[in-house]
Amino acid sequence: MTDPSDNRASDLQAETQEQPVRRLLVFCIIALALMMMAVDGTIVATALDAIKTGLDTSVNWVGWTITAYAFGFVVMLPISGKLSARYGNRKVFLGSVIAFTTASLLCGLASNIYMLIVLRALQAAGGAGFTPAATGIIVQHFGDARDRAVGMFGSMFPLGAMIGPILGGLFVTYWNWRAIFLVNVPIGLLVALLVLRHVPLDKPNARRGRSHFDGLGLALMGLCLIAGMLAATYMGNADARLWSPIFLLPLAVSLITLVLFLRHIKHHEYPFILPRLIHGRGFGTVNFVNIMYGGGVAGIRVLVPLYAINRYGLSALDAGTLLIAQAVAAIVFSSTAAFALRITGYRLPIYFGAVVIALGMLLLALPPAFGLSPYVWLASATFLLGVGGGSINPPSRNAGLQLEPELAPAIAAVRSMCMHVGRIITISIATAIIASAADPGLTQAWIYAAAVLVLLAALPSIRRVPEHVGAW
Repeated sequence: MTDPSDNRASDLQAETQEQPVRRLLVFCIIALALMMMAVDGTIVATALDAIKTGLDTSVNWVGWTITAYAFGFVVMLPISGKLSARYGNRKVFLGSVIAFTTASLLCGLASNIYMLIVLRALQAAGGAGFTPAATGIIVQHFGDARDRAVGMFGSMFPLGAMIGPILGGLFVTYWNWRAIFLVNVPIGLLVALLVLRHVPLDKPNARRGRSHFDGLGLALMGLCLIAGMLAATYMGNADARLWSPIFLLPLAVSLITLVLFLRHIKHHEYPFILPRLIHGRGFGTVNFVNIMYGGGVAGIRVLVPLYAINRYGLSALDAGTLLIAQAVAAIVFSSTAAFALRITGYRLPIYFGAVVIALGMLLLALPPAFGLSPYVWLASATFLLGVGGGSINPPSRNAGLQLEPELAPAIAAVRSMCMHVGRIITISIATAIIASAADPGLTQAWIYAAAVLVLLAALPSIRRVPEHVGAW
């Protein structure tokens, strides 16, 4: 006698296999979700001063609205990668959209800075499933076009980065800062409906089994990041001292838990993150590049509107539109690099992008020259950041995925995690320094100058990026 559940499973498998995949439409739906996430990563930058005033707090704590967002991603990305492998990419993607949209609504209703920080972390935790699940959907359904489709992901983030500051400037100028979160609600609802209607069901996967949750690994990583952020935040106080227990204690906790975390994942049977995806052959270099030239640069870039306001007195709207040139350049060069990878390989565009980024940072640090206005000068500098970032995105994404395509969701999660770690480190240190400065604008210029030296010092690491020419 046939078990009805077997028939239902067979029907589901047949439906999954027969359902036609409209690749362009599916890519557009995924891209819209990724863009929504990218918008939220930059829209807050324009509203930092408005949030500081509206919630009666300091720039140090307002900076946490950005770092908490990155923190939520770092903690949840590896988990979302495991969830995608266990329950299917489509289910995790849809669940992430719903969670992100709900948290966005609550952020718009927050009544104090501490509530907003917590909700920003929850918002990021909800959106953490976007990239791993989206990558899994592409790898599963796009066949031999998957490398180019994955490479095109890079153009979605600068597009969101362009739209975010513009919307932020408009909302702050003509409405209030709460709208920067509420704008996600209708977009999220639309994406959820489109996913239900058009994204194909997950293909049956015989490898899916019982999911093992590494709670200790998650706790160690979370404690490491939180303690480090607290130490950096304290240094933003005017009376901060390096020998103060308020600084030394969280710093020690952060370093100790980092060592414990690395030892834990090395010996645990089912680690929070597979060790080889962090420092294994090829992965270690790719992750370092993503931290330095991905997350670190993004953290520096997101503070450009604040820099324009503090040093040159630009309005919130003008400061927000500064990143348009950067986003346009990133979209063009990311798309070009994605299609040229089979010819150029991975290292050449990364070298090119890294040098151009360093040049853009240098222009940010220097005062306007050649008779250019501050606005045009800053826009030119951010344009170079876009050229460099767009050139680096596709090769740095594909270089990791190609090493083990079958682990695409987990690898995408680790890449995004590295990007957000870079953002957390950069923004925490930068906002702490700025908060304690007598002249925040000039101080931020020196931060950009220091970033140039750090990025140039990291150039030799690129020669160890796994190289490949052609399709994979």
